[in-house]
Amino acid sequence: MTESQESFPAKSSFASDIFKLAGGTVLAQVLGFLVAPFLTRLYSPEAFGTAAIFSAIVTLISLFACLRYEFAIMLPKRDEEAVNLLAVSLGAVVVVTTLTFLLIWPARHYIVQILNAPDLLPYLWWLPPVILSGGAFQALNYWNSRTKHFGRLSIARILASVTSLGTQVGVAVGGLTHAGGLIGGTALGSIASAISLAVQVWREDWKLFREHVRLSAMRAGLVRYRKFPLIDSWGSLINSLSWQLPTLMLSASFSQTIVGNYALTYRMIQFPMALVGNAMAQVFFQRASELYSKQEPIAEVVKTVFEWLVALGLFPALLLTVASREIFTVVFGPQWSEAGIYMQILSLWMFFWFIASPLSTVFTIVERQELALVVHSAILLTRIGALVMGGVLLKNVYIALGLFAGSGVIVYGGVTLWNMALAKVPLRTIGQILLCYTWYSLPALVLLASLKWLLKIPDGMLLIVIAIEILGYYSLLMHWKVSFRRSLQALLRPDQKEKA
Repeated sequence: MTESQESFPAKSSFASDIFKLAGGTVLAQVLGFLVAPFLTRLYSPEAFGTAAIFSAIVTLISLFACLRYEFAIMLPKRDEEAVNLLAVSLGAVVVVTTLTFLLIWPARHYIVQILNAPDLLPYLWWLPPVILSGGAFQALNYWNSRTKHFGRLSIARILASVTSLGTQVGVAVGGLTHAGGLIGGTALGSIASAISLAVQVWREDWKLFREHVRLSAMRAGLVRYRKFPLIDSWGSLINSLSWQLPTLMLSASFSQTIVGNYALTYRMIQFPMALVGNAMAQVFFQRASELYSKQEPIAEVVKTVFEWLVALGLFPALLLTVASREIFTVVFGPQWSEAGIYMQILSLWMFFWFIASPLSTVFTIVERQELALVVHSAILLTRIGALVMGGVLLKNVYIALGLFAGSGVIVYGGVTLWNMALAKVPLRTIGQILLCYTWYSLPALVLLASLKWLLKIPDGMLLIVIAIEILGYYSLLMHWKVSFRRSLQALLRPDQKEKA
């Protein structure tokens, strides 16, 4: 296979800013991944399910916490105008939090009945403080991005992770192993991160607030950027709803235990995206946008990123398809073997999502944002169809997740091909890359399948084999693919010039 010649710029203040910002997110995700085996032994799948339902409700409401005005903070040329948009965002958070309490609290019994989640009832009072702290964090997050205090954001995210995980482990060790430990830990983490950012912003920018925040300027910003709540919110709602839909519909159709198993599976699926995909998407977006603005072709850089994503994601996805039940049983405990089966069903969907998500920024780069709305709508509709068919009509969670995964493979595969076509990457090249890395993965998969089904070795030994295979695959990948190694070095060490 021909080596890709394109690589990202090795020295860029933009790339350095990305790594300052991504560092805290990655560390927080790694901490969560490392602590997960302890939490799964301290809490039951049912507790995880209740916490996941709570999180889904929070996510949907938080989407409108700032009425989307937090995105406008980045746009004005003058900080004096931007600080009034920050005030608008924080004011919106207070209003939305108040409405959350006034609307949800009287209807709390009806809500838990609809969701088939009676265990959720005692914890709904956590919603207002979590919405308030989460919305404040969103607004302050964009203010800090505007003022380029990326290290401050990383610290806040690490603080949230440490507070949340520490509380969840601590209360469980103390004997409180119900969903309240998970929900309370998440709430305290959210509150701690918001207070951390608020203190730092006030300490450095309080004079700007005092001298320039005025009701007249806030009203002007409210009107000037009204498209954010009126238009932008709909696409975001569709996208967010499509991600929270499985949790809510699985709860309504089955039980909190099934939701808990799905929640752990989804948490593990998110990990590679948070660790690699999001940072790669940010860097790719910057590089491809720069080329496109200069009217230069972006096909080579898109092809390069596609190959990286396939090289990183295909092999583990195929391994999970074969042996994720055994992995989950050993790592998280025997009570989570069902979650491992869910991972087997969803692993190929995970791979296609891992590829499509970073590349979907091509829609924005070529100024075809309306296509993104079409994609989000297609994802939502296919997920509703899959979950209604498998959950509501057939009452079979495996069929529901299988249809969910199948529709995801089709949609995300189609999105990938669509973006590659917009970038003018030949279909033949896509096929060659996929076949190449499938071939690289085949020997390890055959060995793993033989050990599992023919020799029937114990789960612990199978996990050791998987670890060796993963280490060997990525070591050989770095050895074989020179451009792959150089590109990763440029990403990991953005302040050093890439060696030819």
